[in-house]
Amino acid sequence: MSRVRVEGFTISLDGFGAGPDQDLNHPLGVGGTELHQWLVPTRTFQQALFGKDEGTTGIDDEFAARGFHNVGAWILGRNMFGPVRGPWPDLNWRGWWGDTPPYHVPVFVLTHHARPPLEMQGNTTFHFVTGGPHEALDRARAAAGDQDVRIGGGPHTIRQYLQAGLIDELHIAISPVLLGRGESLFAGLDLRALGYECVQFIPSAKATHVVLCRRESTAR
Repeated sequence: MSRVRVEGFTISLDGFGAGPDQDLNHPLGVGGTELHQWLVPTRTFQQALFGKDEGTTGIDDEFAARGFHNVGAWILGRNMFGPVRGPWPDLNWRGWWGDTPPYHVPVFVLTHHARPPLEMQGNTTFHFVTGGPHEALDRARAAAGDQDVRIGGGPHTIRQYLQAGLIDELHIAISPVLLGRGESLFAGLDLRALGYECVQFIPSAKATHVVLCRRESTAR
């Protein structure tokens, strides 16, 4: 059965999934790149982003790799696509990742402002959804078929789907970094009341990997 998953989403020790003041020079907010010291060196990341057949292996790479397994569609908040706010001034911005984004499947971007689909190299097409999280999920599930839907973030987007009880599995990497300010992932959520429980807790040299599942999902 198709599932809805969050994979490899990294938070700081003080619970922030992105730093403050995101802009073109700070895609993850000020200090946000420090969160991903566990991910960037891995073989999976190096292959997905740069096409390199090199990189670290081990626990971090295993978690990075599982995030791409059986994924048929992605959902992203608008900030994960770009730093532009409000109505699109033009269509020149084509995402953070260059001409060949690492998704290679349909990607559904939550936005309040319509934009035509954007076809990229490597089988990635960005679809811009103005009807909210449920519409995006319905369209992503239809596109994914029997495969899973991965929700890539940012924190506000993940919180929306958690609050609605729509995420089956959540892999969080806790990085040994303090951001002080930014976007909190779990602010305002009672995960226990929402039915989530910890099913994995595995430390590596650069992060602690935690997997949460909804109790209904673990019984499937």
